[in-house]
Parts: sequence; structure tokens; C-alpha cells
Amino acid sequence: MTDTARNTLYFAFIALLIIGTGVFSSWNSALFILNFGLISAVMALGVNLQWGFAGLFNVGIMGFVALGGLATVLISMPPEGEAWAAGGLRVVLALVLGAATIVGAILAYGALPKGRTRAIGMIVILIAGFFIYRAVFDGGVQAVEAVNPANAGYLGGLGLPVLIAWPVGGVLAAGAAWIIGKTALGLRSDYLAIATLGIAEIIIAVMKNEDWLARGVKNVVGLPRPAPYEIDLQNDPGFVERVSGWGMDPVWASTIWVKLIYAGLFTIVLVGLFILVQRALHSPWGRMMRAIRDNEVAAEAMGKDVTARHLQVFVLGSAICGIAGAMMTTLDGQLTPGTYQPLRFTFLVWVMVIVGGSGNNLGAVLGGFLIWWLWVMVEPIGLGLMQVITGGMAEGYWLREHLLESAAHMRLLTMGLVLLLVLRFSPRGLIPEK
Repeated sequence: MTDTARNTLYFAFIALLIIGTGVFSSWNSALFILNFGLISAVMALGVNLQWGFAGLFNVGIMGFVALGGLATVLISMPPEGEAWAAGGLRVVLALVLGAATIVGAILAYGALPKGRTRAIGMIVILIAGFFIYRAVFDGGVQAVEAVNPANAGYLGGLGLPVLIAWPVGGVLAAGAAWIIGKTALGLRSDYLAIATLGIAEIIIAVMKNEDWLARGVKNVVGLPRPAPYEIDLQNDPGFVERVSGWGMDPVWASTIWVKLIYAGLFTIVLVGLFILVQRALHSPWGRMMRAIRDNEVAAEAMGKDVTARHLQVFVLGSAICGIAGAMMTTLDGQLTPGTYQPLRFTFLVWVMVIVGGSGNNLGAVLGGFLIWWLWVMVEPIGLGLMQVITGGMAEGYWLREHLLESAAHMRLLTMGLVLLLVLRFSPRGLIPEK
């Protein structure tokens, strides 16, 4: 069987799984899986760019996805005028002072002679800048968070269309990746993994605790949408008449129509990114990245700046994850920092890349859809299976109760089983790199 035929069968199988979900469960569930599968495929593309192209072991995906979600709040939500009047300018001034302190320390490091003078100068600048920053920042934050804390208590955003937040989410994630990369990419792969995981946790901790930024754990709800609200469609006489003429329930049809709009937008983003990443893979830059991945010493001997190239691909992959995070928050309609967990937004994405095929963009997309379908459907399927197995057992029997309770853990068991089977029988993934 040719590679094209095999790959076609793989994606046809994914299509059958989604269609089967719609037929045997509900079309709402099928479109839910499709939309999050598209987002997961975008995340997998970003990770594959880092790991498959350059061999960078990034375990901080969660942080970059969260920054993309934060971008939707900062761009699309309307500004809170009262909060800005109470302390917004003080917060902005404090952030400028903090940045100026860091820049001043960097300039002092380059200007002062090496030795005790340089060390004392930098310490004085950093300590003085910190206390000035806190003196301005704390008062501004308290004033902002005191304004209508039940429903606001933060500065809000720019009130722009939410679609603008998607590329901005990529820019935020890329900026964070550049800062991380400048300090961590010189580390060995295992230390890089620890560093990226720790920094991702710091990003989540900041989002949870800085209420002035995005309400912290109080969450931001009611984010603007690129698609109409279902209730508006149900109150639209033209829409109701059209779908009723097709024999559809307007309530059901409005939900399906909105999800199809999201699916169309996400498909455009995924296809566009896939084309760009494929062109990068087959370009001289892509060949250089794979050469660095396979043998850094030989690449350096040929005059390649390995650290600079690693920084490039790290920033690009993180930007793609940031775009996916903005898409996901837009689909959810709310930003909930407490839901960003490494299991869902880091390790599950890694399973997608490994199962699909590291180093192959088509494999990353396949892994995104397959693993997400399993993540969603395994638990209800497992519960149904346990109910069939225990159908003849007496009510309250210990084995019956144990088996029914264990269905909740089918997700983790299945992920581990799939990963083991793929690593045993197809260690390079379902669609391996050529």
C-alpha cells in the first residue's frame, strides 16, 4: 500500500469516527469533537515544529496556550472605564517602571567595569526599581480590583473584534517564548523541559492571582463571538422559516449552525498553518533545522548558529500554540485560568504528536484528531461497556460497583495503552517522518 493510500485510510477512519459519533450519539457531540480536534491539531503542529524539526523538548505548552486565551480578554472585552479611572494609569505606569528597571540593569551591566562595581550597581538599580515599582503598582491594583469586584474588578480589554485576538495570542506566546528561549535554550534537553514546565506554571499562577489583569479565578465570561448567538438565530424569522422548511427544529439547527461556523473558521486556520509549516519543512531552512536536530556538532562545524536557530523554531512553535489557545477560549466563550492543567494542555498534546508521527506535519494533524476523539469518547463508551458486563450482577455487589466506578479512569488507561501500542508496533508514529 502506498503512503498516500494509507494516509487517506487514516483520515477516512477519523471521519467515520466523527460521523459515527453524530449518528449514534448526537451531532452536537460530533461537532464538539470536530472543533476541538481542529484546535488540538493546531497545537500538535506547534509542538511538532519544535520537537519534530528541532528536537526541542518543550513541556510548557500549557503556558503558551494560556497566553493565547489571555489575548482574547485583552483584545475583545470592552474596557472598564471606572477601573481605568480609579487606578489603571498607575498600573500602566508601574509596568513601565518595572520594564525600565530591567532595561537599566542590562545597560548598567554593559557599561560598568567588570567586578564589584558592576555587581553593586546592578543590585542598587534592581532593589530601588523594585521598591518604586511596588509602591506605584500595589495602590493601582487595589483601586482597580475594588471597582465592582463581583462583575468586573479588572481593566478589561480593547473592545476589538475577537478574531484579531487569534494572531495577537500568537504574538504574546511568541514574546514569552523569546524571553524563555534567551535564558533556557542553552540548557540540556532535560533541563530545558524542567525550565519550560516551571515557567508555564508561573504564567498560570500569575493569571490566577492578578485579578486586575483578567479577574483571576473569578473568570471572565461572556467573551465576544465571531458567530451569532443561538438565541438570536432562534428569534430570526428568516432563519426559523428556512430551517422549519427543511424539517429541522430551530433550537437544534441554531446550535449546529453556530458550531459549523466555528468549524469553518478553525479549518481555515489549520489549513493555512499546515501549508506554511509544510513549506518551511521542505525549504532550505527546514533541512537546516533537521540537520541541527540530527547532529548539532556537525551543523556547528558547517557554520550554523545552533542556538539562534533553536530560538527561531521555539518562538514559531510557541506562537502556533498561542493561536490555538486563543481559538479555544473563543470557542468556550470564557477564560478560566483554573482549568489549565498540564495533563490536558501539555502531555495530551505530546501524545498526539508521538502517536501521529513526530517530524511529520500530517501525522501531527492525524494524532490531534484521533487522540482528542479517544479523550472525549472513551469514558462514555467505557461506562456503557461496564454496564453491559455488570448487567447480570446483583445491585450493590462489590465487583459491580468497582467496575462501574473504574469507568471514570478509562481515559488515562486508554491514553497509556494507545501510547504503548504505537511505541511497540510503530515507534515512529502512524505517519512517520520520511
